[in-house]
Amino acid sequence: MSGPELITLDGVRLDAVVHHPGARPRRGTVIYAHGITADKDEFGTAVRVADELASSGHAVLRFSFRGHGTSGGTQRGATIAGEMLDLEAAVTYAAEELPAPLSLVASSFGAVSTLLSLPWLDHRLHRLVLLRPVLDLHRTFVEPETPWGRQHYSPEQRKSAHEQGFVLVNGTFELGRVLFEELRHHDLAPPFQASTVPVLIVQGDQDTVVPYDAARQAAATRPFCHLHTLTGADHGLDGHEDEAVQTVVDWLGGDPDWPHSPAVLGAMRW
Repeated sequence: MSGPELITLDGVRLDAVVHHPGARPRRGTVIYAHGITADKDEFGTAVRVADELASSGHAVLRFSFRGHGTSGGTQRGATIAGEMLDLEAAVTYAAEELPAPLSLVASSFGAVSTLLSLPWLDHRLHRLVLLRPVLDLHRTFVEPETPWGRQHYSPEQRKSAHEQGFVLVNGTFELGRVLFEELRHHDLAPPFQASTVPVLIVQGDQDTVVPYDAARQAAATRPFCHLHTLTGADHGLDGHEDEAVQTVVDWLGGDPDWPHSPAVLGAMRW
């Protein structure tokens, strides 16, 4: 592993690390985009995915979004727009320093900046994995359907954000009023539906953070998309992380021509 220097267009330094495939020929490059309140390690899940992919011949770039981990910026200053700039910096670095077919793993809130970036990112991607993703901001945050959402994004929490400038998420992350307001103004469905990159969604059917039904509906209505359900799994993947990691690694580490097979793409119209 090595630590590259990622600097965004607005001058924010991002903490990052690259897992190299060693002596193996590089089969591809993968970027891992973590969820809110996490960092480039994502509580160990991102490290496991990266190590497994590196052993199969992939370079993997993990980075912490601004305001997360030891990256620049502040928690309250983190925004969706800022995370889109962070992702752009990661993609630019990968294209210049790790040239190979590019795939992306977007976990939880990392899916938000990823999906909103698809209008310029889509044609650059080989494959996309959405791991327990936020696919519907309205159902997750604005009018939350899950216990976690109702706890952190209630009308009372919104009022608190407006008055004190932030809400405390998971007891550790100060989510600022600007990001809180951004959640009401973005629709993730149009860029997701317009994309043609092959997508794998991995999510537990007992997710108490993001609604599983949003993933089920998204996979059913978008071509080139497959949903792998982790039966009984919650958002944290406790007891199901092995299956989740292996599913992601197997899909990204498979036949490099696999996504471009017409027969396979047709079969993915679930």
